[in-house]
Amino acid sequence: MADFHGVFPYLVSPVDASGHIRTDVLGRLCDDLITSGVHGLTPLGSTGEFAYLNNAERTAVVQTTIEATKGRVPVVAGVASTSTADAVAQAKSYQKLGANGILAILEAYFPLADAQVEGYFRAIADAVDIPVVIYTNPQFQRSDLTLDCIARLSAHPRIGYIKDASTNTGRLLSIMNRCGDSIKVFSASAHIPAAVMLIGGVGWMAGPACIIPRQSVELYNLCKAKRWDEALTLQRRLWRINEAFQRYNLAACIKAGLAIQGYDVGDPVAPQAALTAEECKVVEAVLRDLD
Repeated sequence: MADFHGVFPYLVSPVDASGHIRTDVLGRLCDDLITSGVHGLTPLGSTGEFAYLNNAERTAVVQTTIEATKGRVPVVAGVASTSTADAVAQAKSYQKLGANGILAILEAYFPLADAQVEGYFRAIADAVDIPVVIYTNPQFQRSDLTLDCIARLSAHPRIGYIKDASTNTGRLLSIMNRCGDSIKVFSASAHIPAAVMLIGGVGWMAGPACIIPRQSVELYNLCKAKRWDEALTLQRRLWRINEAFQRYNLAACIKAGLAIQGYDVGDPVAPQAALTAEECKVVEAVLRDLD
């Protein structure tokens, strides 16, 4: 099992007016993030607008990320579908492209029972030879992962991580207590990363790290060094960008921040709306204060 830890930015998916992936922009972003010290990259997370891209676009995002990374940090590619067969096909394809891990996301139209939810994640993990991070986000998903389900999945030899975006930090501690060393917890932007590190988390996978990578890595290093007073001081400053991220559309906020920083990532995929001029000013002010 690979050792995933630290700061994994959820990459945006730069798209032009014709709907094509701006591979040059994405490649430059990946290179700059790695230079900033991030520990891995996650294409096709929530910030990557996976739900709005077709299969060819998703493949282009993953392939571009892998090619730009050149093996310098692990790439954990997002796999999401309402269909188990489609999710398995995506996971196999991304492993073949060179992904180092899979972030498994369940989409659902009809409600699913625990057995079906578990079966979906288990099928993905059975289909690949690389580590799988299971992802849960009850704010957007129709079918969530229960503690019992997480505990059973944690026994799978390739399911070694969970990224939980529930906003419920107590749930994270319950997962750690229940599963022990069999599963490692990544924080989301909805949680306070320093608090998650304090209770035993191994890092965070989150959109804001795209626009504050250097500061995110500094926060992680302070947490690892157990310099908690300094970590919490920095966390208080950085939390302003998390607040903005939660206030606005996920991709729109991060894309606006990247545009301010000089990356031509384009607008969110329709029917999502870009931030207004006034909303962009809020993001710009926060970034200016954090620079």
